[in-house]
Amino acid sequence: MTRDSAMCSPREVLLVGEGNFSFSVALAESSMDELNVTSTCLQSEDKTYRLENARENVQRIRDCGSSVLFQVDCTSLKEHEALQNNLFDCIIFNFPHFGRKSGVKKNRHLLAKFFLSCVQVLKGGGEVHVALCNGQGGTPADSPMREWHNSWQVVAMAAEAGLILSEVHPFDPMKYQGYKCTGYRSQDKGFHVDSGLNHIFTQSYPYSTPAVTLKMEAALAKDSILFELPEELSEYVNRSFLDSESCHPVKLVQEQLLRELKSSWPVYTLTHNFPELVCCTPDQLHTFGPDVAASDMYWVRPIETHGLREEDEMMGDDHLSSNTKYALQPSMLMHLSEIIQHEDFSPGTLHALSGLVFRRAPVSSSTSPVHHQLLLVGAFPSDSEPLKCLQGCLETLLSPYGVSFIGDQEDAKKVWMNSEKLPKFGRLAYVSAPEYEFQGVRLSVVTINLDYLATLVFNLFDWRLLWSPDPRFLHHFSSKPLEPFCTFSLYPPSYSHDISFWMEPDSFDELDFHAVVRQASAGAVREVVLVDRFRHPHMGHASLCYRLTYQSPDRALSHSQVKDIHNQLRQLMSQKLQVTLR
Repeated sequence: MTRDSAMCSPREVLLVGEGNFSFSVALAESSMDELNVTSTCLQSEDKTYRLENARENVQRIRDCGSSVLFQVDCTSLKEHEALQNNLFDCIIFNFPHFGRKSGVKKNRHLLAKFFLSCVQVLKGGGEVHVALCNGQGGTPADSPMREWHNSWQVVAMAAEAGLILSEVHPFDPMKYQGYKCTGYRSQDKGFHVDSGLNHIFTQSYPYSTPAVTLKMEAALAKDSILFELPEELSEYVNRSFLDSESCHPVKLVQEQLLRELKSSWPVYTLTHNFPELVCCTPDQLHTFGPDVAASDMYWVRPIETHGLREEDEMMGDDHLSSNTKYALQPSMLMHLSEIIQHEDFSPGTLHALSGLVFRRAPVSSSTSPVHHQLLLVGAFPSDSEPLKCLQGCLETLLSPYGVSFIGDQEDAKKVWMNSEKLPKFGRLAYVSAPEYEFQGVRLSVVTINLDYLATLVFNLFDWRLLWSPDPRFLHHFSSKPLEPFCTFSLYPPSYSHDISFWMEPDSFDELDFHAVVRQASAGAVREVVLVDRFRHPHMGHASLCYRLTYQSPDRALSHSQVKDIHNQLRQLMSQKLQVTLR
């Protein structure tokens, strides 16, 4: 039996909105040993039997051992006495219609109430199948696709109940022998089902904003530092993507890359876990890389510090707070000196180290505030042109994924890795290392944004998928052989909302605004774009208007949820930013 008919292995199936019960007959008779079918309709028994062949069909269903219920309202399934204690693996609603000459709004309302009713009687992991005429759903699967406002917006209606569209298939009435669709405009007439589509919905992982501030502890030299993680980063830590047992795509792309590099050089993978907190002064920023500025870093203030250095203990807390600054590590390059001074460092070998790095960044579809970075370090003879060799090897590996390599116009010792969507996501460079220069050896360094590379290699349309808590995402990458990724949430709806406010140009930090957006939305905002700016000619303050695009790549996001999130954003902005909302 095909997936379109909802069935594999014994399952409890509920059909709602049946007319003459011809679909139920075809399903029950073809799957007697696989399904327990409960078939229902809205009409009374007497009214149903007026439809052609309805009485005969009901009897055939009962002969199969299935049950038939009359006067069942699909928008209040839990209230029906015969259904309230049952849960179903699959609920099917074929060609729903509000009745008579109802418009798209009434049919949207019908779908929304139906979906909300479904989840009350749906088993975990269950499915909801909704067959619609071509064009009604309002998705790209329709041909032609209607304008959004003129469709039933089936994905958005399902999102109100926490459901996502996972599959769409053509509805083939020929698979169901004897099926005759009825109910068009509340008459004994059929819908145009020949080009219809069956929409399969599944339960979404719940959407919730972080509830608590996360406290973390890091060991730096002799100190133990307790600090609060910026709230917008809560979902990005303690995820263990690179652990030895992980099958996460970031881990897979790193393994694949290192495996290919081993064909040209010995590769030694460092397993030392460096803390994600760093201690630095402004004059040490150059060790983090040429593209790291102080304004890009997540500076944090310790809550508690234990085991202070002796000189700091003598000078007290004032000395510590004024001269010691802590930040989340912005680049793995900060560990370069430790790597080359390590006893296992060997010239002629590529040494690999990877970990989380943190950079303040605007909310966009191409950049994230956190990513896994791979650092490659090798000391090679100068006359072997190691940087050129590394570039050639990486170019061979990555050019099929749209990666290009472009030399820095101002520094001949530097090459950038670029893609169409995100420039400079990786860098190759020579680094000064006095301890090796007298030996005729040059230190070559490569840094790569592994997260972004994983989106290219596995064709992930949104970097936020990498952080999805939905088990279906990781399950895909645990299968062997690995198949091309197919999203489990098709055509997620998007919603645009503007937010305007007055601010003082001299004190306003735009990245603070983006951080508040991340905190309020927990990643539900795909993009933030400045659409208008006005500066008062006399008062000096300025008005900004940003357009926020809400869309989730992996979870149900409804219109009502977005309204709540947007209101929460306004409240947070009033609390955390020195702005006046308009």
